[in-house]
Amino acid sequence: MRPLLCLVWLSTVSCGSGTTSSAPTTASPLGLPSPETFAREHDRFESYWYQGVAELTRYRLEQSRYGEVHEGEAVLIFVTEDFLPGPQIKHEIGERPADALSVLKLNAHRQFFTGIYPYTTLTSTFSPADGAATLKVSASVIEWCGVAYAQLNRREGALQAELHSYFQAEGDESRSLDDVELEDGLFARLRRDPNAIAVGPTRLVPAMHYLRFAHRELAPYDAELSFEDTDASRTLVVRYPSLGRELRVRVARAFPHVIEGWEERDLNGPTTRATRTHAILTDYWAHHGVGDGAYRDALGLGTR
Repeated sequence: MRPLLCLVWLSTVSCGSGTTSSAPTTASPLGLPSPETFAREHDRFESYWYQGVAELTRYRLEQSRYGEVHEGEAVLIFVTEDFLPGPQIKHEIGERPADALSVLKLNAHRQFFTGIYPYTTLTSTFSPADGAATLKVSASVIEWCGVAYAQLNRREGALQAELHSYFQAEGDESRSLDDVELEDGLFARLRRDPNAIAVGPTRLVPAMHYLRFAHRELAPYDAELSFEDTDASRTLVVRYPSLGRELRVRVARAFPHVIEGWEERDLNGPTTRATRTHAILTDYWAHHGVGDGAYRDALGLGTR
């Protein structure tokens, strides 16, 4: 990035946490398994995540934006796939190369309205299934003013960053960041093994949607990681003293460590909360027909 230009990428949001435990409130009308029922037969990481299906979890979203809380919904889509470490893309064609990696991919999707117009955010993270540091994150924020997009690739001992934005103060930027962990990658690491996350002071690149909403520079920030425990769950707490931001992600202690919800707290506005309502496992990519609306119902999409 050029010296006087900030790679500022995410626009004004208060993030919230404070997650209350919430198991899915309705059984799937299609008889699709929930994470808990699926795990009864597939009770290890390798068994659970390599059955040719994705885990889809829908959350009731209370999104902070413009100093108010807006109702919406969020969906976390976890699935494993082969990943080519050089170009950092999915392997799809030909024989699987010897250096291909298995990654746990997370597509984190949010939708909410601010008055008349909608917001849609999508963040994709690609984290090695063995629990190593996240290799890639790409994120977009789409609303009626325009589109902003950012991507980070972990290469050659650094994070290579790209930003594309319709805002004049941001525009198109590229730069190299220190080789630190990514907040967006913590969700996959929690699914792998919450106990493997080291507590204490660290440096993180905050969540991509937060940086865009808060108009903060895309850069590493000092952070503090800790856990708050109950008999049934663990809550990962991530605090950024200089940002006034706190993320709280609550996961079940029992495998497969489902994410029950999260909060994003911000000193500059209300708290964002996401509370789990529905969860299913299915090969969703095979259900794209006009007659597949029952799968939306099974996931509770569009409900308030």
